Amino acid sequence: MPTQPYAILLTGATGYVGGRLLPRLLERGERVRCLARRPEHLRSRAPAGTDIVQGDVLDASTLPPAMTGCDVVYYLVHSMGRGHDFADADRRAAENVGRAAREAGIRRIIYLGGLADPADDLSPHLRSRLEVGEVLRASGVPTVEFRASIIIGSGSLSFELVRALTERLPVMVCPRWVRTPAQPIAIEDVLDYLVAALDLPETTGSRVFEIGGPDRVSYNGLMRAYAQARGLRRLMIPVPVLTPYLSSLWLGLVTPVYARIGRSLIEGVRNASVVRDASALEVFAVRPRGLREAIRRALANEDRALAETRWSDALAVAGAPRSWAGVRFGNRIVESTELRVPVTPEQAFEPIQQLGGDTGWYCCDILWRLRGALDLVVGGVGMRRGRPHPERLRVGDPLDFWRVEAIEPGRRLRLAAEMKLPGRAWLEFTVTPEDGGARIRQTAIFDPVGLAGLAYWYALYPLHRLIFAGMLRSIVARARRADTARDRPARRAS
Repeated sequence: MPTQPYAILLTGATGYVGGRLLPRLLERGERVRCLARRPEHLRSRAPAGTDIVQGDVLDASTLPPAMTGCDVVYYLVHSMGRGHDFADADRRAAENVGRAAREAGIRRIIYLGGLADPADDLSPHLRSRLEVGEVLRASGVPTVEFRASIIIGSGSLSFELVRALTERLPVMVCPRWVRTPAQPIAIEDVLDYLVAALDLPETTGSRVFEIGGPDRVSYNGLMRAYAQARGLRRLMIPVPVLTPYLSSLWLGLVTPVYARIGRSLIEGVRNASVVRDASALEVFAVRPRGLREAIRRALANEDRALAETRWSDALAVAGAPRSWAGVRFGNRIVESTELRVPVTPEQAFEPIQQLGGDTGWYCCDILWRLRGALDLVVGGVGMRRGRPHPERLRVGDPLDFWRVEAIEPGRRLRLAAEMKLPGRAWLEFTVTPEDGGARIRQTAIFDPVGLAGLAYWYALYPLHRLIFAGMLRSIVARARRADTARDRPARRAS
């Protein structure tokens, strides 16, 4: 542990790994600055007091100010969601960061890439990940590159893919690529490596470390291990054909993976991702856990309302394509809308924390009451519980047929549904400050169970869209009216 905390610039803090690394660094006592294209997307999730600056690795002019006072840069960004030009974008981004880091006197760059043998006929995605490491090292700034195999953790792209396939398909056809060997590694172990890289001596220079867990399996074996952990019986039928391209289209239909992301992923799966150089075990004290333990921990995290961060977070910020009736990730469907209101965040949050009970839901109350009545008929709680206090809410409070799962006054409210549903549902509101006002984001989340759950969501989606959109507009209108009412006495007094 260094005697003086480092000043760290963290890129990719809105992504899956970066979002989990940030609290680790802060808990360790590091001074961390986050680079974000849209800081408002990060402020609502980052720990209070986090230094967040606007910038883009593809805009070289934004990097020198962000690196001022820093001596370590974590490079955790990639452009796989951009489409066919992702390799060129990744190359330019790495060149920009490397050049700015050299000019700023950065002591070390820490980069997380993909594990593959450079001598293989690599997929464009894996080739790009290795090229980024080469570009960063060529900058002259000492670069520590970790090449990771499949990352196992709730919310990771690979885990979501395995989870969706295994949960939804009792019988699976398995092309040849699912038998390619890999060494899956738990997300916790990846984070341990990334943090430990801070303490490498100055004389280390640029190094490449291959990291993976102790178990060598294929995607086929990974799906079997997941099925065993969940107590599922799955029949896997090997087939001699089914190209990565056709596989990606198939994945786009039966899993939450966007087709273009799925194609990049599947093209990379044909390349073995096994550790050939075990020097990471010699240099670091990290001892990665086995596959079963990694899956067990991922499932425990998955069983929470939502995982801490998700691979889709960065895609959503980048403007990823939307499926009809919401963005899909994991087994969940997410529909999010936001509006700006010219009042303070605290004022914008007031009508949100007054939802339900005698106040109602601000839109189509007759439909809310009808839904409550139907819930009672099928043995649910209905809307008879109301709310314990007309203005204040606490975690655990019942709210009609919802329950308060999380609340941060003036900032965030998340409700978990307790009505009878073919799945699980949440309704979340977040309020973020914006110049001259605040931005309210309303997010409906549904985790369907089987085909009945999907049918329920899509059948009622037009009605839900009408109700939730009207609710958000009414929240904004109430916040504005309350602000105007506060101004009247002040104007009369003047």
